[in-house]
Amino acid sequence: MNPETRLLEQARCFDLTALGEIYDCYSPGVFRYAIRLLGETDLAEECVAETFSRFLKALHNGGGPKDYLQAYLYQVAHHWITDYYRRQPLPDLPLDEAFANDQDDPAKTAVENIDRERVRAALLLLTPEQRQVIVLKYLEGWENEAVAALLEKPLGSIKSLQHRALEALRRILLPAREENVSGRKAYE
Repeated sequence: MNPETRLLEQARCFDLTALGEIYDCYSPGVFRYAIRLLGETDLAEECVAETFSRFLKALHNGGGPKDYLQAYLYQVAHHWITDYYRRQPLPDLPLDEAFANDQDDPAKTAVENIDRERVRAALLLLTPEQRQVIVLKYLEGWENEAVAALLEKPLGSIKSLQHRALEALRRILLPAREENVSGRKAYE
């Protein structure tokens, strides 16, 4: 029996040690995922709290994951984030202090921050599934198989979503980058 399955069985019995271990093991990753998509620490913390609250409610009602606990938690967080954006007008995304650069060159730091904000804004233009695949694959370092398990889709579909998302990001980001570098539009 793998450790995740053991933890799930103990969590179903509301073993406080197992529940604490699940939180300690998975909450940092859920927080990183949320902060990347939300851009605000307070919202990311709220997302983590709500994710684990929903997990506990699901266990209490006899539901929750049978396996793939990590994927289940990320899916709950993703649904919370999607619901959050549905309820809110599209916000101006603040610079992310978590990625602040300590370099002495303020011009380089400013360019990096602008690029980071451009990428975050571009991610918001993707479909929710494309955005989730890109964040999990490239920012969280998940393997395609784990992403497929989370989204409950075949591996080929994940690869296709990834390819379409990268193409969309390329179309969104490269013309702006080339215009900034050359001082003129990329298609001129």
